[in-house]
Amino acid sequence: MNQRSDSAAPALGWIALALAGQLSILLLTRAGRTVGYQHFVPLGASSVLEWGAAGLLVVQGLVVLRALAGRWGALQDMRRALAPGWRLPAVVGAVVLTSATLSRQPVVYALELVLAGAAQLMQLATVALAVAAWPSHWREAFRSASSRVLGDAATDPAPGGIDRFALVTAVVASAVALLLTMIVYERHPHIPDEVAYLVQARYLAQGVLALPAPPVPEAFSLDLMTLDDRGWYSIFPPGWPAMLAIGVRLGAEWLVNPLLAGANILLAYVVLRALFPLRTARLVVLLLAASPWSQFMAMSLMSHTFTLTCMLLAAAGVARLRANGTLAWGVASGLALGMMSLIRPLDAAIVAGLLGLWSLGARWRGLPLVPSAVMTVSAAAIGALNLVYNRALTGDMRKFPVMLYFDRLFGKGSNDLGFGANRDFGWRGLDPFPGHGPLDVLINSNMNLFQVNTELLGWGCGSLVLAWWFLTSSGKRGADWGMIVTVVALVAAENLYWFSGGPDFGARYWFLIIVPVLVLVARGIEGVDAALRARGARAGMLEPALVLTCLAVVTFGPWRAVDKYYHYRGMRPDIRALEAQRDFGAALVLVRGNRHPDYHSAAVYNAVPLGDPERPVYAWDRGAAERAQLLAAYPGRAVWIVDGPSLTGGAFRVQAGPLTAAEVLARP
Repeated sequence: MNQRSDSAAPALGWIALALAGQLSILLLTRAGRTVGYQHFVPLGASSVLEWGAAGLLVVQGLVVLRALAGRWGALQDMRRALAPGWRLPAVVGAVVLTSATLSRQPVVYALELVLAGAAQLMQLATVALAVAAWPSHWREAFRSASSRVLGDAATDPAPGGIDRFALVTAVVASAVALLLTMIVYERHPHIPDEVAYLVQARYLAQGVLALPAPPVPEAFSLDLMTLDDRGWYSIFPPGWPAMLAIGVRLGAEWLVNPLLAGANILLAYVVLRALFPLRTARLVVLLLAASPWSQFMAMSLMSHTFTLTCMLLAAAGVARLRANGTLAWGVASGLALGMMSLIRPLDAAIVAGLLGLWSLGARWRGLPLVPSAVMTVSAAAIGALNLVYNRALTGDMRKFPVMLYFDRLFGKGSNDLGFGANRDFGWRGLDPFPGHGPLDVLINSNMNLFQVNTELLGWGCGSLVLAWWFLTSSGKRGADWGMIVTVVALVAAENLYWFSGGPDFGARYWFLIIVPVLVLVARGIEGVDAALRARGARAGMLEPALVLTCLAVVTFGPWRAVDKYYHYRGMRPDIRALEAQRDFGAALVLVRGNRHPDYHSAAVYNAVPLGDPERPVYAWDRGAAERAQLLAAYPGRAVWIVDGPSLTGGAFRVQAGPLTAAEVLARP
């Protein structure tokens, strides 16, 4: 039979059904632009469109069940080959338990687990039926293309440098993150952490560790900024703001993280080529480039993308150190670990321990321990800057500004690691029980596992299904166990902290597990692929992985951008446009509304330090007393009064202006 006589219609039909199914699931899901986790829409409050989506999922389920019923014998053979005995219920159980996160009512949570788990399994079955229906010429073309792109399978690592494949993948990853930054995020911070990071980066770019106290502190109040006799400064360690300051000096701080996203592709490729076959390394970096978790994190002004850069740079240094014993690689690795400690000290401590153990296999002129010692000394030399920084701002080398800030705000020890009744800030919407104990660990793990399963790849069947399969399989290599140990160590360390990290940018406190977990997914793809092809199956696992990834790119990514991150938490950059349209000039602009999002959205456009005679001064309009003080502090400036998003329900809006000081004082 001519290979092109196969009809593509059945395959296209199943792919269309999978696409409609994933769109329906997303239509029935709400992430929301406020602080909260995504859940299904209550059907009692659903629109006609949402009822239609629910009906389509029912139809999809019936069609899929009918198709599978005719393949019962083949399904049994596949189960015995891929998941015999306890493995199938273990994988299915893991898929279901990570398909939804906790709700206030246990019955609602249980129902959502059943519905979400069934929907994910149905999506997997639909994609499998689509690939089973591929015409033969599709299969041959795909195998040829995958062989060219991924390379031939090999049994041993083939260490090498960066090649054209890695460069192209890195450029694409940076370009996607940059588009998200400009279109979705609008080059504007959206959560309080980012506001504090940006202000810190601006004054670090000027070579100072703190700003002078604002003339009316209450009118310039920013979350995560502290004011004392040393000045006005951010509570965060200096590592990420120092990197962001480079972007500030270039006038493009929003460009830093997208570029780092591309750098992470290159560094991950170098590390993985030292540990895995070329095919595995390429598969992992392709998944990393397509990961919504990585893309949306790189869109932001958060520190996690740069932390991953430092981790991968340190790991690449150790890999080269083990390969050739050149001490320069030990220095490079140590410097990266030291920089990492200036960003997120807990993450750095765990990664330093793991890489320190790995470095013990390196030799310098036949001598053990010397490379490890060089790496340790280099890391300590940079990490010691934390002590200098702490001493300058808190007066105590051991006291980080962030700890001092939360001790004052929520009580001594409230932000410490470990367990205890005083470990929390009373955020009951995100931390249901007082203090931090074993039950809190389970809840935090539930929330974060759900987010990883959802956002790692955006697959309709869940991102972790193949990782669960691989974890239950045999035949793991040493490098596989290294990835597993890395994930366990990082997750265990983060569970010593009372807060899960919340819903901002996925399981952000767990972000460093992204490459090791993608390795487990890739190894699962390879394992299932090999098992299927060994049994003479018409298709392996690479084809479904491609379909799932393409569906995620056209559905999950745009949905997450629109449903959550566009104007996330009410933050929007309209004040930037108002400044140009109304020609604020050197005016005093009084912003009415809440500190977040209203004042935070405007405050990021203040000059640093405050009071540039040619720039507007944005102040929080808190009442008559603060107004009078502001007018005295900034005499002679025209005054505008602007309502923020929490008052307008949308964009910033000018309420009045320009006004004189007397006109402002006469207003209620």
